[in-house]
Amino acid sequence: MFIRRTTIRAGVAALAVTLGSMVAAAPALADAGFKRWIADFRGVAAGAGISGSTFDRAFRGVSDPDPEVLEKARYQPEFTAPVWDYFDNRVNEDSVRVGREMARKYKSTLDKIEARFGVDRHILLAIWSMESNYGEILKNDKVMRNVVRSLSTLAYADKKRAKFARTQLIAALKILQRGDIDESHLTGSWAGAMGHTQFIPTSFIAYGVDFDGNGRRDIWNSVPDALATAANLLAKNGWQSGQTWGYEVTLPQGRKFPGGKASIAKWTDMGITRASGKPFRSTSMSAELKVPDGRSGPAFLATKNFFVLKAYNNADKYALAVGLLADQIAGYGELVNDWNRPFTKLTFAEKQELQKRLLTLGYYEGELDGKIGTGSREAIKAFQQRAGLTADGHPSKEVLTTLRQK
Repeated sequence: MFIRRTTIRAGVAALAVTLGSMVAAAPALADAGFKRWIADFRGVAAGAGISGSTFDRAFRGVSDPDPEVLEKARYQPEFTAPVWDYFDNRVNEDSVRVGREMARKYKSTLDKIEARFGVDRHILLAIWSMESNYGEILKNDKVMRNVVRSLSTLAYADKKRAKFARTQLIAALKILQRGDIDESHLTGSWAGAMGHTQFIPTSFIAYGVDFDGNGRRDIWNSVPDALATAANLLAKNGWQSGQTWGYEVTLPQGRKFPGGKASIAKWTDMGITRASGKPFRSTSMSAELKVPDGRSGPAFLATKNFFVLKAYNNADKYALAVGLLADQIAGYGELVNDWNRPFTKLTFAEKQELQKRLLTLGYYEGELDGKIGTGSREAIKAFQQRAGLTADGHPSKEVLTTLRQK
């Protein structure tokens, strides 16, 4: 996930298939076309103030499009994650545990960031977890790629993303030219999201902070720089210091509620109370009711800071996950009302055990990361079919119990 990103999951299958055919039939011709594109782009970069030496350093070794970038660009997953699946994979015992460890490890840095930007440390830790699993994703060579090559591939071969990619590529070249990072370490996701907090290049330029004082804004190697950069984005987008992102609430039965925002006082007049039973800290604040899992699931009053979080990623689920994870890292506890899961939930450790047992039996080939993605679901389905269970792919107590008997 990355800052103010254009949604880049829409398919470009026809274009990608065409390019794939070109590469298969005549790779030399395809590479020649890409090299001509690079040569033409040199003039565009020069017009944007990029020196010839910076351009040459950036494109050294970049001679052909990255086929994996195109594969990811055209891939449209058939599975749409239900609400509980999204939150279980992001707000869990492990993400909370590591967040608290990082809070202790970087206490001095977080103290200073809070003092300068006014953004709550637990929110920053939650964003760090959501974006890169506290930096662990940066160690994964299967995920991290050459940003210049990735963006050049999209600009050259993906009409829907070409404008976005060209803009980001120029920004990436400016980052190199400024000296924040060298070309060998300018890495990111397939779409150019970079560093611990996954900023796209234009957002890095707008919000990047050299917080450790070494003269470089290095969100790849400096946790202080990365967290301060995230704090700077939130602060500049209106983060209200000392205020919450929102509250879990309980809705009265049979009452309909209007859309839009109203003061918390008005919501309470309509019968809405805090799920914890505690009073609201302020009833004058404006808030909007959110029921991501329907009226029978958890409900929330989202305040100003919730919508500031959406400046980072413009999705309600993302902002809510950041808020919920931040609250748990801070020790405020889990949800009072759980998601509408159609099965009994496993703990994080149990999900890892489930993956390990599926791996041992030959159903699963992925990582034992406790996150139930497409690979895990398909493995669960295959095992359920063999075991005579309903093949729903859910990581349930029933599945784990059956696996333990094998």
